[in-house]
Amino acid sequence: MARAEIPAPDTEPDEAPAAPSGPRPPRAAAPLLVAAGCAAVLAVAGVRLAGEVTRGPTAAERSAAVATEIARRYRAWPAGRIFPAGLRYTLDEGSAETARRVGIGTDTRCGTAVDPGLSGTLAARGCLAVLRATYLDQAQGLAVTVGVAAFPDTASAHGAVGWFPAGAPSPGLRALPLPGTVAARFADAARQAAAAAQRGPYVVAATVGYADGRPTLRAARDLPDLAELAPQLAGGVLRPLTAPARVRCGTPEWSC
Repeated sequence: MARAEIPAPDTEPDEAPAAPSGPRPPRAAAPLLVAAGCAAVLAVAGVRLAGEVTRGPTAAERSAAVATEIARRYRAWPAGRIFPAGLRYTLDEGSAETARRVGIGTDTRCGTAVDPGLSGTLAARGCLAVLRATYLDQAQGLAVTVGVAAFPDTASAHGAVGWFPAGAPSPGLRALPLPGTVAARFADAARQAAAAAQRGPYVVAATVGYADGRPTLRAARDLPDLAELAPQLAGGVLRPLTAPARVRCGTPEWSC
């Protein structure tokens, strides 16, 4: 009896998918890698920030701190420090003498400290204040009013100093008479000579005349004592007012 042969199937059964060639990373590995990268960036930033906080000030930062401190002195310093009790000077190649401070004015307005012909110039350059004090020479025959004009910056002060008189008393710093003192009669009409100097944001001017109030005389302007006293006293106030101080970062006086 013939037996029927069962034909072999035409196709092979589906093959299972091939296994990956290497181990597959766990699913949580990618977020961990990102977190590690962020931590590294933060660590570097932290190191840089710590270095920035702990490093000393640069030369530019020190210079800026010095300039800022000097510019604040007209407000931060006591009036007696701006105008010392005594200022040294020398006349006609003689020995050094001392001018004594008689008093310090309380009106610091720019417009009232100078003649009208000069007040507009100071206002246009941003004058902040004018402080004045009056001195007597050692013989107490000459009175000198010294004024400190404060400006926002060096350029403004430099632009203003040229408008102050050089030798002639007007228009310029007004005299500051002090009632009840030897300089009580030293008014504007008694001004004989003047001088002014500038450094940094300050102009320091001085006007000199006779303490007894005698009016201006043309011949008197040529006297050496009058011509030499005003610039020396102006310089005696200007130099310490603008002298750089030692920077002490971290103290209330300094901003570094």
